Order: sequence, then C-alpha cells, then structure tokens
Amino acid sequence: MSASRPKVLVTTRLFDDATTRFLEEGGFEVVPSGLPGDAVDTHIPDADLNALLDGAVAWIVGQRAVTGDVLAAHPQLKVIARRGVGYDRVDVAAARDLGRVVTIAAGANDPAVADHTIALTLAVLRRLKESDAAIARGDWRVVVGSDLTGKTVGLIGFGRIGRQVARRLSGFDVTVLVTSRRPDPDAAGVTFVPLDELIARSDVVSLHAPLAPETHHVINAVTLKAMKRGTVVVNTSRGGLVDDAALLAALEQGEIAGAGLDVFEAEADPALQPLAQALAARADVVATSHAAGSSEEALARGNLISAQCVVAALAGAPFPPGCLIADGRVK
Repeated sequence: MSASRPKVLVTTRLFDDATTRFLEEGGFEVVPSGLPGDAVDTHIPDADLNALLDGAVAWIVGQRAVTGDVLAAHPQLKVIARRGVGYDRVDVAAARDLGRVVTIAAGANDPAVADHTIALTLAVLRRLKESDAAIARGDWRVVVGSDLTGKTVGLIGFGRIGRQVARRLSGFDVTVLVTSRRPDPDAAGVTFVPLDELIARSDVVSLHAPLAPETHHVINAVTLKAMKRGTVVVNTSRGGLVDDAALLAALEQGEIAGAGLDVFEAEADPALQPLAQALAARADVVATSHAAGSSEEALARGNLISAQCVVAALAGAPFPPGCLIADGRVK
C-alpha cells in the first residue's frame, strides 16, 4: 500500500472487511490495532497506542479514552471518530481547542439497544434465568413469571432509543409513561409525567437518558424505596444512572422484583467490580456485558458511519446526521 495514502488507525473491535474496503477504495491506508478482533482497545498499552497514532490523520476509536495529552502529542491527527454513540471518554473541549473533529456513530445501534431492552425486560419478568438454570440441574418444575402485557412501563429519557423502545412496547398492550427534559406533545402512545410519578406508578422502569451530573444516580436508595415491590429496573444506557449498591440492597431486601442490566458502574470504576459480580450472580438479575448495541448489524452500521465521518471531515463534506460532536476547525 502506498505510503502517501492518509493513514486511518482503527482500534475499535470487530471492524469489518467491508468498511475497511470502503476506506481503502477512498484512498486511505487502514491500520489495525493489532489486538484480537474482539478485544477492547482499552487493552492497548499507552506506548503502543502512541506508536500506532504516529502519522495517523484519523482515529476510529472504541472504548479507549481520548485525552488532551494524546491529542497534543499527535498534531497531525485531525479526526476522532467514535464507533459508539457516547463521547464521555473523549476530551471534547481539548479536541475543539486543538482544532480537531470529533464524531459519533449516531443512530447505528439504536434498533439493537431497543431490542435488547425488550429482551432484558421479558427475561426478568418471565424469570428465564431461573428456569434455564433449573433445567440445567435436571429440575423441570415450572418457574412462574409475570406478563409484560397490561403493565405500566416507565421510560426515563426519550431520545432516539427511548422512542424506539416505546414503539416496540406498543405491541404489548402496556401503558407507557415517560420522563424527559424535553417532553414531546406530539409523541403518540406515551404520557409524559414527572419522575416521582413515573417511579411510583411503573411496573418496569427503563433507563434511556445520557449520563450527566443531573442524571447521575437517578435511580438511588430513595427512588428504589418509592417503587412498587414488584418493579423491575432495566438499564441499557449508562452505569452511572443507577446506584448499583443501592440496587443490590433493594434486591436483597425484596423492595423490587428484579433487574435487567447491560451496564454497570464498575465499567468506570474497577473497584466496583465485586459489586457488579454480586448483582450479576443473583437469580433475579439478568446481566449482559454492555452488549446491547453490539448486534452484527449494529456493528456494521457503526463501522460504516464512523468511516463516512472520517471521509467527510477530511474532505470538508457534510457529516451523516447527528454525528458531529465537536469541530475545532470552526473558531
């Protein structure tokens, strides 16, 4: 491959061949991280990352933190394209100050996360974890769960994913309550209510808000005690939205019925790993490893959108909708 081609470093996991070809056919040299295909890029040592970034004009990144120091050390790096939709691991202010472009793959994993939310909800309500474990032990007694039909489901947050969850719930004959900073009077099939009312009325509380100071631990000891004893908590958004210690205590004390968790506080704080394991070990908790957005189709969409963002930024062309987070080229 010609050395004159602009170099794009790809450290996100499961980057597909089709998107690699898209970049190569666009005139770029695609440089992989060297990690196994399914390994998370947080495992790349700092020295190795700096070596990989040497000469790169764009970086398609997964979970790795993008710090101001890294950006300052590589002035030729023009574009940071996150394959996901969160950007809390990117120092956006530093990127803007240093004249860089930051993008996300907006919309790529929305359907997958919405599907996963419904899957976790049903798995907890129908006690599938307990039933599966019982049969594996040779115990064929029926584990009796609960219907989703007829329940009241509360959605905290009503962005792209929250709306897709609401659409999926429309087939279950449920009442959907929503708490949002920006209520939409035109949204069909949902009722906007204050948070305290949603907490008190809901049989399922599902989180779809971004993690921000005002949403940190929105589910806490107080809100958990205000829930019905049969309530199920589902979190496919960000771990910090739920106080995991308070959630574990509520489950141990029988204050709520169960939880479906795709995200944990331990993702940001390894010291909390024992707490995450204690939650995941419970029969009334169905846990997945931040996998809600990782269907084959969602990963392929995210890869392509990230690559399209790189091409757009370097060509001065329009970005895919909703993807531009920071543009340091504009002062």
